[in-house]
Amino acid sequence: MSDRSAQAQWERYTQRPLLALAVAFAIAYAVPIVDNPASPVLAVVCTATEWAVWAAFAVDYLIRLALSPRRREFVRTHWIDLGAVVLPLLQPLRLLRMVSTLLLVGRRARMASQIRLTTYVAGAVVGLLMFGSLAVLSVERDSPNGNIRTLGDAVWWSFTTMTTVGYGDHAPTTGLGRMIAVGLMLSGIALLGVVTANIAAWFIARFEKDDVEERRQTEAIASLAEEVRLLRTEVARLVDEREQQRS
Repeated sequence: MSDRSAQAQWERYTQRPLLALAVAFAIAYAVPIVDNPASPVLAVVCTATEWAVWAAFAVDYLIRLALSPRRREFVRTHWIDLGAVVLPLLQPLRLLRMVSTLLLVGRRARMASQIRLTTYVAGAVVGLLMFGSLAVLSVERDSPNGNIRTLGDAVWWSFTTMTTVGYGDHAPTTGLGRMIAVGLMLSGIALLGVVTANIAAWFIARFEKDDVEERRQTEAIASLAEEVRLLRTEVARLVDEREQQRS
């Protein structure tokens, strides 16, 4: 119990600092792409910030693992966290660090009970649009046949891709850019499914609540009608007794 409490306290105390680090990572990831070409010093600082944020999440995972009373179960149930920590070590690409950080911060955010589903979905949409635009711009801007050259083009392409509209005026031409497009399309479909399911669940819950209220009112009316019937029967009996006494 004490180990589980220590783990819960650690997750509660480190949630906001890790979210702040995720924001710092987003800034460090975006600056070299927007300010292209970035100065060597700025590029080194941003790269160091990205690795530092990833290292913070890795240390957080190791501490949570150490505080867990059932470590094997923790590894089995938090395999996404482990994959996100190991992923950048397999191939140290900036895009992989971005994906791993998104996965880790998403896992930590979902642990917070005060974050509602709508807030999480809205944050996921904004994050995917932002990082998707930056990622595709970083890989497509220097492509000889690419047509995504500016941040505006990248944002517009991300919107049309996530909504699965796909006007075709902008499209990735590199293999990595197409992988990003597939990820955005799948994410857009998944988020749309979550929103649709959430709305449907709200309507179903609302209808069930109305049905329960209607049944309650029907039962109350039936009970009242039965009481009135019994009262009439009792009144009729009393009237009959009085008439018999008079006669």
